[in-house]
This record gives sequence, C-alpha cells and structure tokens, in this order.
Amino acid sequence: MGLLQHLSDEIAAVVQAVRPAVLHLRTTIKGRSGTGSGFLAGARNLALTNHHVVQDAGTVEATCHDGRTVTAEVLGSDPATDLALLRVPDLGAEPLPLGASQTLRVGDFALAVGCPHGLSHSVTAGIISGLGRALPGPGGRSIEDVIQTDAPLNPGNSGGPLLDPQGQVVGIATAILPMAQGLCFAVPSATAAVVLSELREHGKVVRGWLGVAVQGVELAPGIAHRLGLPAPRALAVAGVTPDSPAARAGVQQGDLLVSLEDRPLRGVGDLMAGLPRTAIGSELRLRLLRHNEILKTRVRPVAAPAAA
Repeated sequence: MGLLQHLSDEIAAVVQAVRPAVLHLRTTIKGRSGTGSGFLAGARNLALTNHHVVQDAGTVEATCHDGRTVTAEVLGSDPATDLALLRVPDLGAEPLPLGASQTLRVGDFALAVGCPHGLSHSVTAGIISGLGRALPGPGGRSIEDVIQTDAPLNPGNSGGPLLDPQGQVVGIATAILPMAQGLCFAVPSATAAVVLSELREHGKVVRGWLGVAVQGVELAPGIAHRLGLPAPRALAVAGVTPDSPAARAGVQQGDLLVSLEDRPLRGVGDLMAGLPRTAIGSELRLRLLRHNEILKTRVRPVAAPAAA
C-alpha cells in the first residue's frame, strides 16, 4: 500500500498545483452558448485554448477554480493548429509551464484537466498512446503531429492542459473521435510555444513555407546511431510542391528530413518551430536521408501561401 499511497499523493499534489491556472470557458456565438477549457500560459494574464472553442465568439467568460468569473479577450487564433490565445485579468495564479513534448514516449503517464460537460476542473489520467498523428482540421487541412492519449476527454475538455507527472504541459486537448473509446488527441506543447509567441506579438501566425507534405516516422535506433542522426525519428516527404523552396533545394518525395539548422526534426512541430516568420527569406541548412545516405542542402523559406 505504501507505493500506491505515494503515487496517489504525487498525483494529488500535481492536481492541486495546476488547478488554479485552469479555466472553464463559456462562449456566446450568434446567440448560442458553448463551453470549453483553457489555462494560463506565458504570463498571468494570458491563456491558451482551442481555436474551435472561441471561433466567432461574441463574448468569452472564464471561470476560475474558486468560482470567480472574468471576461476574456481573444488576442488571436490559429486554425492550422486549433490554438487560440486569450487575455484575462491577473487572477493571482502562476501560468503553467510548457514542457518538452519532443521527449515524450509512447507509454508515458499523462493527466488531463478540464471542464467536460461543464463539470469544472475535472481530472483524468492515462498514458501517451501515440505520437505524430494527423487529425482532420478546418477547411480540409490536417492538424499535424498531434499526441494521442487514452486519458479520457469529453466535450468541454477542449483547450485544457495535458500534463506530465511533473505538472508541465505537454499538450493541449483538442479532439476526440466520436463513437470511439480511448482515442483522444492533443496539440503538442512544442507547437503551442511557437503559436503562443506569434499570437502574443502579432495576433496571427505567419510561418515560413518549404512546400513539402511530411509525416513523422520512427527509425530503427541502430540505423539512426550508425548514420549519426540526432534522433531516431524523422519527417518522411510525401510530396513536394513544384517550384517551391524545397523543390529548388532538391528535396524529393521519399526523402527523410533529419534536421533544419541543426534542429532535429522529430515531428511536424519541430519543423514549424524551425520556420518562424524571422526565417522567411533566410538560407537555412537542411539535412536529409536518401537511400541510406545523408545529404546536405540549403533552403530559403518563403511566406506560406493562403492555400498552404
């Protein structure tokens, strides 16, 4: 019983520490009400949530764990990642730290905190069930590189934090699959960190664009070690847009993108993080794997076209 009690105490301590930063959101959209979750991140007066929670909202109210309700302002949102940033009054709670989702492993423990069906500040637990998933997003686009978890999520959990055992945010709950059990998804914190900074500074996200369709893949550790790769994961190129920066750099379908400016490309989130607006027009070092050979090239990102 000692081990179980210790585990129980650890989980309870994490929940107690993070709950003051988790918000229950209520929205009014064209006369209809909606609900979701959010959490303080980046600063005491900023909160992350999902784009779909606050999309077209006329008003957004945030309720704290102690019952206080305040008005929130939407600073900006990013449909491509289903994330939005809110400004709220200083609630006296510390923002939750964004952890390193790049280091997650399938099987890692995870906690989800949110407000499913209006049940304020509910907590569920599970594991990381998969990494590098893709979900259908708005406008026919996919939300890439999402985390799969079996920590139970329900309508209203959207926008709440997915936490590691240290209480750091590793994902933002974004979707469930209807009629499925244990299939829940979250946007990784590595992606959220980039989007948060862009929305805070500019109100929208402007990214560099290479013109590649990619998907995260696992590599055999032995092969990764033999080739001197920084991680046993890479991005498989499924397609290259003609006359795009990637095409001009010689990238081909079937290549595995390994690193950008020495940043390991373990998932689409790493690629996004390596292509901020400041990268547009700059010449970046790109390493790729083709037929068991490491190739080096340089690529110059451009601003992402509206249809990208």
